[in-house]
Amino acid sequence: MPTSRVPAAVDALLSILRAAPALADVRIVDGPPATNLTEPKQLFVGWQPGADAAVALEQDFASAGARTRDESFEIACYTETRSGDKDMALQRAAVFELVAAVETALRATDAAPTAPTLNGTVLWAHLTTGNLQQVQSEGTVAGLAFTVTCRARI
Repeated sequence: MPTSRVPAAVDALLSILRAAPALADVRIVDGPPATNLTEPKQLFVGWQPGADAAVALEQDFASAGARTRDESFEIACYTETRSGDKDMALQRAAVFELVAAVETALRATDAAPTAPTLNGTVLWAHLTTGNLQQVQSEGTVAGLAFTVTCRARI
């Protein structure tokens, strides 16, 4: 019996996002960037700029008798878009389109009925928080740090 659903849930989230048609042109990264990447569209699972943790989790007994435990956790994610121009509104809209694609990928459909459960690894998962970041120097960068919150029974 696993002591946490975090590893399986992160793997399932990556799999769902990599299979999402709306994210086909996005570089999806497991964890932090290895170098200073300059792709126009990136999505990081298990990393946010300045975050203390890739995943924050909490467990407690599910009921009297201590036979099962409930686990709640938040997967830190970050997506950004960049361009060489100075149109911040365009990048801001583009980064929110990427997060909308993530949210859509986590919804149940006929093709992906188990997406909200991260393919059965958790009871449910959904986007819960977000923080917009904008930078303008040699072009524009809009980034959105967001959290996928999950609940599991172990």
